[in-house]
Amino acid sequence: MSSSEDRSGEAGVELLPSAVLATIMTNLDLGSICSMASTCKTCKACASHILSFLPNFNLLDIALTTDLLRPLLPPNPHLRSLKVDCSRLDDSSIDLLIRPSLHELRLRNCMDFSGKLLSEIGRRCSDLRSLCLGSVAEKRGRIIDISDLEELISRCTQLEALVLMFDFSLFDAHLSAQVWALASDKLTSLEIGHVSSIAVTEMLSPDVGSIRTTSTLPCLRKLFISVDYITDAMVGTISEVLISLTHLDLRDAPSMEPPVAFDLTNAGVRQINRHGNLKHLSLVRSQEFQEFLNAPTYFNHVNDLGFLLMADKCVNLESICLGGFCRVTDTGFKTLLHSCSKLYKFRVFQGIQLTDLVFHDISATSLSLTHVSLRCCRLMSNHAIANLVSNMDLKVLDLRACKNLGDEALRAIGVLPNLKILRLDGTDVSDMGLSSLRGGVISSLVSLSLRGCKRLTDRCIAALFDGSSELGLQELDLSNLPNLSDDGILSLARCRVPITTLRLRRCRLIGDVSVMALASMQIDEGSWHGSSLRLLDLYESRGITQLSFRWLKKPYFPRLRWLGVTGSTNRDIVDALARNRPFLHVACHGEELGADILDQSDVMSRHDHFENDELEQWILDGWNYSDDEEVVVNAENYGEFMDE
Repeated sequence: MSSSEDRSGEAGVELLPSAVLATIMTNLDLGSICSMASTCKTCKACASHILSFLPNFNLLDIALTTDLLRPLLPPNPHLRSLKVDCSRLDDSSIDLLIRPSLHELRLRNCMDFSGKLLSEIGRRCSDLRSLCLGSVAEKRGRIIDISDLEELISRCTQLEALVLMFDFSLFDAHLSAQVWALASDKLTSLEIGHVSSIAVTEMLSPDVGSIRTTSTLPCLRKLFISVDYITDAMVGTISEVLISLTHLDLRDAPSMEPPVAFDLTNAGVRQINRHGNLKHLSLVRSQEFQEFLNAPTYFNHVNDLGFLLMADKCVNLESICLGGFCRVTDTGFKTLLHSCSKLYKFRVFQGIQLTDLVFHDISATSLSLTHVSLRCCRLMSNHAIANLVSNMDLKVLDLRACKNLGDEALRAIGVLPNLKILRLDGTDVSDMGLSSLRGGVISSLVSLSLRGCKRLTDRCIAALFDGSSELGLQELDLSNLPNLSDDGILSLARCRVPITTLRLRRCRLIGDVSVMALASMQIDEGSWHGSSLRLLDLYESRGITQLSFRWLKKPYFPRLRWLGVTGSTNRDIVDALARNRPFLHVACHGEELGADILDQSDVMSRHDHFENDELEQWILDGWNYSDDEEVVVNAENYGEFMDE
């Protein structure tokens, strides 16, 4: 923009009444405010003032230090919602983050905080309605005392939703039960990162010591817990005590097969939903430690009989998620499907006896499924999918590790008009088969995963995207495709697919040419090169050299927030990239860049009209003016505006 144009734009903004400019900015998210601030001095000054009146502050996709965060969080009595990635913060930041005005607080990656964070939230945030804390005190040397938890639970009397993603097994089970007895009657949703099943039973017990108490958590409607073992005793206590429960999500990941006394059996399954209010049920035995074990762990003491007994009490279920039930056959799963006429989400993991028969007559039912996951159900064939797609409203279809599915399944899927998420990892699909998606499904898809589909080659890109218009695809996983090369990524760049997430892990033929092609990719004529990519995973893509790191610097990939590279990469090169891009998270050890990182409810709006990330620019450059510069907006005007 020329200087004359800049002055013209500045004069136009200066003509706006301060209240009008305030109205515009207070209705924007933080990223949009920073975008406006980068356009002229008037907007920049306005933005610096509006931060004192902003009701919502969401900065989950960038981890700032205290010094960089402080100017963005001035004293603000109007602040109601605060969401921050705390990876680079510690206890010294508590005064900056904890505000009495807050109704919602979400702090992710609090590894370097101690239990003081919990107690200070209890002391200062008495009006808090929703609290989410992740990974508190995970760094060595940091501790959480039971008194910190008690301070939080007893003083936040308005809490309605509480998420505490840390290890509760550190606390004595009996003391923990006494603390939960102090919880607010308004608490309706509770999620705990990890706790023993014994502690859960103690926590919900009506007897605390020698004192008889009223029911703990009497209004709780949603419970999400990860435990050491899912047991009959725990399930029975939950079903008996939590009479208002509508959502129950239980997950365990035992490192060895538990004995029957510490496991879920048919008797325990029968107790689920004793009061008949459940609408969402999830029981999953995770295979988290499978690679370290000689054999994976399953619910070996539950069979079809348990599911038949449970089905009678679960007629109102709308969502079912079941994982690790190795002895349950089509009979048990089919009984659940046909008993729950309101069901719209059906997810099964490790259903090793599940076959095509479960969907044989699904078209004759009144079911209208929108979310289906059949992950690691290896006996499923193309015929099952052909029957399943009679549910034309399907939006999510997860078929990962269903090795018998091939091109015939893709032809059936190709008729679904509303499909948003499709995961085909490890299936037997081919390049030609993917062309079945091009006619309609590819236009509606937002996320597509083809990880580990060994038959796919460079031609799969053309099969998917050639001739397609108005693509909405944002996430694409092409990891572990041994025959995918730079030619395929060049085709992807030419197709101008507006992806924000691209995973190319363990693609041995991917190299520097792919990085250059992605850096040069234009989504439309007015956008900057590579502006859409926010996550790029190149872990163990063996053709990546020092040349690629030059392209990963600015101004290329201006929106990139997460990058995966091989750990053997020259450390000096990685460090140089980190200095050039201080807000870029680089993963070097093969860790997955998590599925929830780019949660669309959390990330800031994307603005493709700017060459650089305006938020980074504003943070690094600062926004203070010298005293002799004219500031068009003033705090008094904004105060009057917010009071109206």
